Amino acid sequence: MLIRLLRANLRPYARPLLLVVLLQFAGTMASLYLPSLNADIIDRGIARGDTGYIMSVGGWMLLVTLVQIVCSIAAVYLGARIAMGFGRDVRAALFHRVGEFSVREVNSFGAPSLITRGTNDVQQVQMLVLLSCTMLVTAPIMCFGGVVMALQEDVQLSWLMLVCVPVLVLGVGAVILRMVPGFRVMQTRIDEVNRVLREQITGIRVVRAFVREPQETARFEGANAALTDVATHVGRLMAMVFPIVMLVLNLSSVAVLWFGAARIDAGQMQIGALTAFLAYLIQILMAVMMATFMVIMIPRAAVCAERITEVLDTESSVAPPARPVTPAEATGVLALRGAGFSYPGADSPVLRDVTLTATPGTTTAIIGSTGAGKTTLLGLVPRLFDATAGEVAVDGVDVRELDPEYLWSRVGIVPQRPYLFSGTVASNLRYGNPDATDAQLWQALEVAQAAEFVRAMPEGLETPIAQGGTSVSGGQRQRLAIARVLVRQPQIYLFDDSFSALDLATDARLRAALRPVTATATVLVVGQRVASIRDADQIVVLEDGAVVGIGDHHELLATCPTYVEIVESQFSAEEVA
Repeated sequence: MLIRLLRANLRPYARPLLLVVLLQFAGTMASLYLPSLNADIIDRGIARGDTGYIMSVGGWMLLVTLVQIVCSIAAVYLGARIAMGFGRDVRAALFHRVGEFSVREVNSFGAPSLITRGTNDVQQVQMLVLLSCTMLVTAPIMCFGGVVMALQEDVQLSWLMLVCVPVLVLGVGAVILRMVPGFRVMQTRIDEVNRVLREQITGIRVVRAFVREPQETARFEGANAALTDVATHVGRLMAMVFPIVMLVLNLSSVAVLWFGAARIDAGQMQIGALTAFLAYLIQILMAVMMATFMVIMIPRAAVCAERITEVLDTESSVAPPARPVTPAEATGVLALRGAGFSYPGADSPVLRDVTLTATPGTTTAIIGSTGAGKTTLLGLVPRLFDATAGEVAVDGVDVRELDPEYLWSRVGIVPQRPYLFSGTVASNLRYGNPDATDAQLWQALEVAQAAEFVRAMPEGLETPIAQGGTSVSGGQRQRLAIARVLVRQPQIYLFDDSFSALDLATDARLRAALRPVTATATVLVVGQRVASIRDADQIVVLEDGAVVGIGDHHELLATCPTYVEIVESQFSAEEVA
């Protein structure tokens, strides 16, 4: 998965990557050339007392060092740009893919996991790309070049490389193999911490209302401790890597000096050559250490790449039509014909055999007990999820065949739990129509019975709104959400229990103000209070996902026992009569 993700997203950066390789090659070769020049200064300059030679070769060393510095800086700069571009592209791909998901896929992954995959997971793979451009490219060049240059200095000591390098690889490799499972567990523990933290921040009012702070603190501490335990275990293993590297490095230096001194004493080797050989051996071991460090990063990046690819490979259950249809005439007629919906693996469907028609200029109310499938029914219209049986048609065309832009432009929904975005009142209202004027915004607020409290706000339309609309009350949030839909002016209005937080007087005024605005539109209203929906043109009664009655208030009182039960639970016998 990691190779596939890198190949797919680094293809646009092929030329910069090639330039990084060339720069790293030039910089590494310059670094490898310096010990050889240093050996010449010792053997030919210092040993002979030739100051001119020392100055000449020293100047050449300065030039080579300058080349090394310039190439290294340029390579790191380009590598950083490539890594940042890679991270940007992957995050954008994740964002667009999640934007295509239906409610089913979002619930399957979970919001905390999707957030972690789009931030922490991408960052881990991005860091791998950066280190690859700076270390992984350099390591093999330095290792191979170091071996060649060391052999040029003295072949007889080369057996030390055959001992030191495998010992280093085996010692570090044993530690890394034990770290890989820990990285996999760590990412899931990060998901868990995000989930708990998100729940507690979102539900802070509930936590305080039930005085559950100690329990929630304990729950967070449990998730945090679980992550800390895994991270500590992996950290301890990682901490063992550098002592192993330093031990092998120092023992190798001692061995070179020990055996090299004997060769110098025998006249088989010069001091400068020994110094150069030691420098090359250190460079080789450092290259192995850099490669090892990359190997440490690869397992965690591979786990993150799996999680990222899992999201990118998941197709939405609400797929856009291959040949989208745009109706010749926008009538606003909504029809459900034997529509049903069930979740994969569920024992029974949420909705089954729902048939109804809603036409412009009429209001269709949907009522039923909790869990009857009212919200699910409304979600089928804008394709928040697709019907698994039957069809849902808008303007005579199945919504699965309609052009998505056409469908969404004609449907406006106020969800059961209205959500406002961080910004201002105006920016939230213009979410449905970015070109709406202030006059249109105020008109929508007047209809939604929200103009009074918006005028009372310090900055009116420009008053800041907190994320989720937590800076306003539940009733104000509902009215602003209704105003947002009114600004859009769709042909089909879907109100999913959107008046539940309003008092009866405000509810009555809002419904009265809505009638002339929605007079030519198709309106579907999910309601719990009979008093607020009994004037609807038709009322649909749902029970266990099936339609058990359709008609107006008086017809249902005479023909639908389920509706009668609902009415009797809310009114006295005299009122029902």
